Amino acid sequence: MSDFKLGALLWTQASSWADLSAAALRIDRAGYEHLWFYDHLYAINTRDPYLPIFEGWATVAGLATITSNAHLGLLVGANTFRNPGVVAKMATTVDHMSGGRAIVGLGGAWNELEHHAFGLEFGSSAGERLEWLDEAAGAIRSLLDGYSVSSTPGSHYPFNQARLEPRPLQRHVPIMIGGGGERRTLRTVARHADMWNVFGDAGRLAAKDAVLREHCEAVGRDPATIERTVSAKLVIRDSVDAAHEVWASQMAHNRCPEEDWDDSTELWLGSPSLIADELRRRREVGFHTFIGMLAAPFDAKTIDLLIDEVKPMVEAG
Repeated sequence: MSDFKLGALLWTQASSWADLSAAALRIDRAGYEHLWFYDHLYAINTRDPYLPIFEGWATVAGLATITSNAHLGLLVGANTFRNPGVVAKMATTVDHMSGGRAIVGLGGAWNELEHHAFGLEFGSSAGERLEWLDEAAGAIRSLLDGYSVSSTPGSHYPFNQARLEPRPLQRHVPIMIGGGGERRTLRTVARHADMWNVFGDAGRLAAKDAVLREHCEAVGRDPATIERTVSAKLVIRDSVDAAHEVWASQMAHNRCPEEDWDDSTELWLGSPSLIADELRRRREVGFHTFIGMLAAPFDAKTIDLLIDEVKPMVEAG
């Protein structure tokens, strides 16, 4: 049985709810392992941050009720948006709504504009936000596992015997942490994550993985218990030119000039065999889960080709 897994992330901006739901159902019925969404209050990957965009956890909850198979989560949830105890409660609710398919995605957050616009605490630095993330991830893990949580003096989050009832349906709700920061983020991955997501070519991934293994050793964690996932934006067609034409149309729809992506290593355009080659190289360094990031308008052909043609190629490789 193959250990290669596929997920898909749908951009929650510049789309109607009907189109987003239709794409989610297509992915769910096709047999993808998991389904992900952005967590932003303003649009990203665009020159126009005021494009329409849906809120993250509400999106997950809404689609939990119409899908049946794929696990669901945010890639990744902005820790600064919500109290982590409330996040654990929301995740538990979604776990019940979905029949046990919730994943808690967490990240330190980076978009300063949306924080200031909505009056959210942004912290004095990225380092401070990552310390908050570490504290939040530990609290969420404890709450989801059935423990009562109280904060120690000096903590950012002042918990006072917080607990969850009902418990999640899953015995162990997975926590996904995104990012490649070697000093703080990967330490948090080693301490609390079941899944880790990062971008990059095989060389970068191998180097980051080596750092993660050092953190795991320091905290007494078996690194094999952490699922490595890698993401990229993609369009699949028989030729690079045909895929590029679709991508250019999507970027125009999202008001993002095409030149913003010319040098991106996170964009894959081309044939199923080209995409499979990219995935094989990453699989060889231990990243056995791929999450394709799909821009609106959602491309049904890419959704189908990724699981029907690319996945078998990777598994046969």
